[in-house]
Amino acid sequence: MAGQKTTGQLKKKGFSIGGSVSDKDLVVFTRQFSTMIDAGLPLVQSLDILSEQSENPTFKNIIYEMKLEVEGGSTFSDALKKYPKVFNELYANMVQAGEAGGILDTVLQRLADYIEKSMRLKKKVKGAMTYPIVIISIAVICIGVIMVFVVPTFAKMFASLGGTLPAPTRVIIALSGFIAGWGGLMIVVVVVATVFVYKQIRSTDNGKYITDKIFLKMPIFGILIRKVAVAKFTRTLGTLISSGVPILEGLENTARTSGNKVVERTIYEVKSAVTEGLALSDPLGKAGVFPPMVTSMIAIGESTGALDAMLNKIADFYDEEVDNTVSNLTALMEPLMIVFLGGTVGFTVVAMYLPIFKMVTLIK
Repeated sequence: MAGQKTTGQLKKKGFSIGGSVSDKDLVVFTRQFSTMIDAGLPLVQSLDILSEQSENPTFKNIIYEMKLEVEGGSTFSDALKKYPKVFNELYANMVQAGEAGGILDTVLQRLADYIEKSMRLKKKVKGAMTYPIVIISIAVICIGVIMVFVVPTFAKMFASLGGTLPAPTRVIIALSGFIAGWGGLMIVVVVVATVFVYKQIRSTDNGKYITDKIFLKMPIFGILIRKVAVAKFTRTLGTLISSGVPILEGLENTARTSGNKVVERTIYEVKSAVTEGLALSDPLGKAGVFPPMVTSMIAIGESTGALDAMLNKIADFYDEEVDNTVSNLTALMEPLMIVFLGGTVGFTVVAMYLPIFKMVTLIK
């Protein structure tokens, strides 16, 4: 007993150090836990094994604490709810439905699949956003170095020679003086202020709603964001319904985990309409956020009694659509970025060499 108590105290002490639990850790835990439950291992023993073999110290201690909760008489879903930063409301409610229906192993398997597919979706979107940011950053650094260090050297040399410089050279020298002087500081201040204001706006619900609405209407990225929202909505709701979670509770969880305020408000409006007795597809179609194909397929799923299967089919389709959109965006942006970077640097180099070419011509 004393040894067990010491172990518990040490584990609690380790938990206070902090750390984070990644989606990958959660997927491994969920899938292994599902396999153990399916094999007939008791809940407490499964948690004990998973705690011992976890490589993440933070997660190791969380699993151990959950094991103690279950040993003390709590349900597994109640133990999960004590760690909302690791196990969100959707996870806990699905486990609760699995416990009530006696299909905990199946629900855990569905959760693992759901988290893996969400991870892939998130990775695709990050890939689409990362590429242009990296290229633009490289372009800004290259142009900054040329303007601050290279152009002033040429400018001093041209000033000592006298005469009238070509128009492109005068433009580049003036721009270099602006960036190397107070203009560069002003640009930095404007960028920092813009980021600060954006974060302040996003810190409020109305601000998030306005900015999310703007993002959805953007010419290129808006299409991608809309497809991601549809994929996430259908995947989450389909997984919840197939796990035995009631439709209203499923809509509540889907709204909270949507990650987009426009979609969140739309789902809450749909929930209110469903509460009044309307079919799910009717308010979805009127909202204008989801494409007509999605609402039509959901209507078919409702009429045939296979709503969960239909939602998962829509999610699979839009996962593929997101993949294609990301590939098309990358293929479109790559030549544009190369032209932008090459054109900017090329114009600067030519502008700097024009006076030299002029001098060579005059000497000849």
